[in-house]
Amino acid sequence: MRFYNQQHRFYAGVDLHARTISVHVVDHEGTTRLAKTITAAPDAFLDALAPCRDGLVVGCECMFAWYWLADLCAEQKIPFVLGHALYLKAIHGAKTKNDRVDAEKLARLLRGGAFPQAYVYPKGMRETRDLLRRRTFLVRQRAHVFAHLVNTNSQYNLPPLGQRLALARNRQNLAARFADPSVQRNVQTDVNLSAALDEQIDELERYLTRTAKIDDPQAYHRLLSVPGIGKILALVFLYEIHDVKRFADVGPFLSYARLVRCPHESAGKKKGSGGKRIGNPHLKWAFGEAACLLLRSNAQAQKWLARREHKHGKARAMGALAAKLGRTVYYLLRKKEAFDVTRFFAM
Repeated sequence: MRFYNQQHRFYAGVDLHARTISVHVVDHEGTTRLAKTITAAPDAFLDALAPCRDGLVVGCECMFAWYWLADLCAEQKIPFVLGHALYLKAIHGAKTKNDRVDAEKLARLLRGGAFPQAYVYPKGMRETRDLLRRRTFLVRQRAHVFAHLVNTNSQYNLPPLGQRLALARNRQNLAARFADPSVQRNVQTDVNLSAALDEQIDELERYLTRTAKIDDPQAYHRLLSVPGIGKILALVFLYEIHDVKRFADVGPFLSYARLVRCPHESAGKKKGSGGKRIGNPHLKWAFGEAACLLLRSNAQAQKWLARREHKHGKARAMGALAAKLGRTVYYLLRKKEAFDVTRFFAM
């Protein structure tokens, strides 16, 4: 957890919503200078903060609408701090909770050096990152459709679908397997939906590979050298990580990617683990996907997994393989070294 501890003359806590903003400003002595709710508009925000602009820092919780506020502060050269929503439990645990109370607590946490920071992803790259995330959402929706087709086939005790549904040609005439017209219509709806998703995903992938901005082409090609990582997954890693130097060591990186467990201890006793929701779920998915793709074509990886699975079980073995890929990607980007398959399996 990183806290913002720089000193300023004024500290502004902002409770941001789609249509309104609650702003609370305190000075370096803790005296309230401004407390009001305004329209969520750039001019209204700047007008409200005008008397406190000299030496001001703005703190906002990381919610869905923070992009425009971060960009506005960057344009106006106002320091902006993004608060980690899950770490800001001092707000959610309050006896009284409303927008004005939340804004005041953000300002006082900012002043006291107890404001947990989230990463402010830079403008100009957020747009492509969000498009990559939308593509991932569509891929998952297609997987749900395939699962429904398989489950429907099992409901009527029909022979297993022997071919991969990911290939469009294997989804033709699926409805004919069923006798009831309503079931046929149900299955055909899934087939039509999967075809539409295929089209959207293909178009997005062509657009992304053609237009995505790659600041470090060598890093991109080093990622492509890792078995299991293709063009789209390499883009996901580049855009979700952005700057690997923001992680001082591999441990914080693996924690951010949700690839390690976070133990809870008290009085020397282990109390399980927690923090599963803290981190980047898109990176966790990407490393899991890369691990599955690695196992499809790499016999050495299959043997490694079999040994680990025999000792720890399948789920933990797959998690260990994903974490192994996470370490590889971190050092590959940090040290700018080429992927070494011998070294990978020796670790």
